Amino acid sequence: MNSRAHVPADTAWYLISLRPSGQHDGLRRAAARHGARTVAVSPWRLQARDDAATRDQLLQAQACDRLVFTSPAAANAAARLMPLGQLKAGSLVAVGQGTARTLVRHGAAAVQAPARMDSEGLLALPAMAGLEGKRVALVTAPGGRGMIAAQVQARGAQLLRVDVYERVPLQVPSSLWSRLQALDAPAVLAVSSGEALERVLPQMPPALRRRWQEQPVVAASARLAELATTLGFAHAYVAAGPLPGQLAAAARDALFPSPA
Repeated sequence: MNSRAHVPADTAWYLISLRPSGQHDGLRRAAARHGARTVAVSPWRLQARDDAATRDQLLQAQACDRLVFTSPAAANAAARLMPLGQLKAGSLVAVGQGTARTLVRHGAAAVQAPARMDSEGLLALPAMAGLEGKRVALVTAPGGRGMIAAQVQARGAQLLRVDVYERVPLQVPSSLWSRLQALDAPAVLAVSSGEALERVLPQMPPALRRRWQEQPVVAASARLAELATTLGFAHAYVAAGPLPGQLAAAARDALFPSPA
């Protein structure tokens, strides 16, 4: 989308974030740079695992030919359990640049990550080809990223799933729904997780849900935009990627397209 979209100086707008509890700051800062205020609607909080079974699985993962990290949260949780610098250089694959940076910050070396920061982009990496007979560890959380697991196995690899953190569901308080119903300016919903969207929608008051479905939604991938359309959203846009700056810029462009 055109990065030179015109936003009137006196225009207030809102970006609605579905990030986990306590993880809205990046999107909030990005939205502020485009003149927006952020409303945080968290479907869950993240909780790292710290038990003997998870530690044992990580030890097994060290011997795998590939270790695939599906999020910065997965990298942070794994780093609590073992020094990532001891993982074999060249075996580490990250779903996106943010995850790769987190791994490097924890001492990991030679991390591969796709330019297209989603499951499809990761699966297109050369490191994810020729997996027949290899062992692949998926470092992640329960649920989500099903495409990666299915494709790894379809390519003939032995899959080891290591769930290093979990998503603890949260109930959205009624006071937050009331605040969203009372917004006095246009709003855009940012979606980087299909599970988050599917968890939040059933909790919403019906009138607010209908209102949301008529407002723009910006998705981190074409797959998520298709899901939003399936769930009744009439105006789904695809951002350049899942990073906060990319989502905020796409939201601004959706509301304030550049003059022809």
